[in-house]
Amino acid sequence: MTPSQQETLIRCDLLVVGAGAGGMSTAIVASKHGLDVVIVEKAPVFGGTTAFSGGVLWIPGNRISREAGAQDSRSAAETYLRHEIGQHYDAEAVQAFLDNGPDMVDFFTRETSVRFVPTLYPDYHPTAPGGVDVGRSILAAPFDIRALGQDMARLRPPLETITFMGMMFNSSNADLKHFFRATKSLTSFSYVARRLARHLLELLRYRRGIQVTSGNALAARLAKSALDQGIAIHTSTQVRELLRDGERITGALADAPAGRLRIEASRGVVLACGGFPHDQERLRQAFPHVRRGGTHLSPGPSDNTGDGGRLAEQAGGIVDIRFPAPAAWMPVSRVPLGGGRHGVFPHLLDRYKPGIIGVTRAGRRFTNESESYHDVGAAMIEACSSAQETEMWLVCDRTAIARYGLGYAKPAPLPLGPHLRSGYLTSGKTLAELARNTGIDAAGLEATVREYNQGAVHGEDRQFGRGSTSFNRYLADPEHQPNPCVAPIQDGPFYALRVIMGDLGTFDGIRTAVTGEVLRPDNSIIPGLYAVGNDRASVMGGTYPGAGITLGPILTFGYITGRHIARQTPSTARSQP
Repeated sequence: MTPSQQETLIRCDLLVVGAGAGGMSTAIVASKHGLDVVIVEKAPVFGGTTAFSGGVLWIPGNRISREAGAQDSRSAAETYLRHEIGQHYDAEAVQAFLDNGPDMVDFFTRETSVRFVPTLYPDYHPTAPGGVDVGRSILAAPFDIRALGQDMARLRPPLETITFMGMMFNSSNADLKHFFRATKSLTSFSYVARRLARHLLELLRYRRGIQVTSGNALAARLAKSALDQGIAIHTSTQVRELLRDGERITGALADAPAGRLRIEASRGVVLACGGFPHDQERLRQAFPHVRRGGTHLSPGPSDNTGDGGRLAEQAGGIVDIRFPAPAAWMPVSRVPLGGGRHGVFPHLLDRYKPGIIGVTRAGRRFTNESESYHDVGAAMIEACSSAQETEMWLVCDRTAIARYGLGYAKPAPLPLGPHLRSGYLTSGKTLAELARNTGIDAAGLEATVREYNQGAVHGEDRQFGRGSTSFNRYLADPEHQPNPCVAPIQDGPFYALRVIMGDLGTFDGIRTAVTGEVLRPDNSIIPGLYAVGNDRASVMGGTYPGAGITLGPILTFGYITGRHIARQTPSTARSQP
């Protein structure tokens, strides 16, 4: 800082760096327990990765699911997590998550504007020991963002590529079923017509959709709760340096639109900067396909560049790169949006639909396409381990693309021409022509489709067993029988879409105590420094057991950390775990 620069002093009990679900939940809990809390956010908007997400929380034993009739037990959830996490199972952290998750849901429902609804999501591996077909995942309830008042403009918009003219679809899957059936059912047509009319009126009046769902609703509800609690959220404000008093972290220096802020925080600083999905140096260290020189496109906010990890390291902490999967893998495609702009489309739904398969450049299938995005992503990395690029092509025929769309390309009656002209989609009158146009091995593709079709005409996937679990079937087409995930590929023209690797957030992260204190390499605590959200290492150990295993632990450990900080004073803060 030059002598001419002036510092504005802000004093508070707790400074939270980052306004996603981790930061806001920690701030709200600490404030509800009597602390004066300030949030600073690097981006001009609040909401973080949460605002782009599905808004689902995986919380075994939660009251919302239990009241909806779900059957579960604590011992079954523990068995499932022990099986899924394997060698990285942390008994203390898992116990804290299972103990506090249901209480967290009750707290936010009782004390804030956050509301949840039940979902029918199965665990991602429901046939594994302790897995269930329904009951552990809950969803943020839709929200009218006009309740934010002028701060509505500061809510991060949803991811552009997964909206329709800015209109959001609910992660419960009910919305999309109506849109897929709009040309077949009068009920669905009427539903879609009402949704579109209401959305167009919102665009005319507010220039954005105001009835938000999924992660956008969760972000908005958390922001509403924080603002109602009197918590200041300073957007466009980036922390440059942590302040110290001896070994203790006591605040930070931050650059804001009006100048430098000196924020002194008597209880310390919470890092909640969203992990490192856009930190290229850390990606090369952590992601095997990036180390090989391959492409990685994260649909997460571009502001998530690993600031929390760097601040923790500067204070003596450590970012562990140790999990078998350092991130929540997400197959994505690069979408030309016109005017030189490109977006990232996460393939959340199309892979489950009958008549769509994924192949490598050799034209061969390599996995059950109807498994979770994380599992399919891990299989992509393995299948392409000897190649520079980690990629697959989703392949289908005209029947499937008309019925379900493919990636960013919407189903009939919306046209495919713009996507073919932009190069997003590739077509061919025959499979051989499609292979030539994409660079896929023609003999391999023809043999794969021929072998696949032999079982598919009977609703069978003889190679990988698509449709064999409740999760496979959940996002498929229930009207297609006998297998909602499987149909032959036989009616030309044929279509292909190149898919590469992305992520929904990082799993590796800052080493912390269960209560959130940042740890040094020798596991001693850095007094006054905490990490939450995707900045801290995931309790799931680099695995993805079910829908909401990111946001569920994020809010739960935000709840744990916020309460823990409120019980501390600078004079009684621990120096050892």
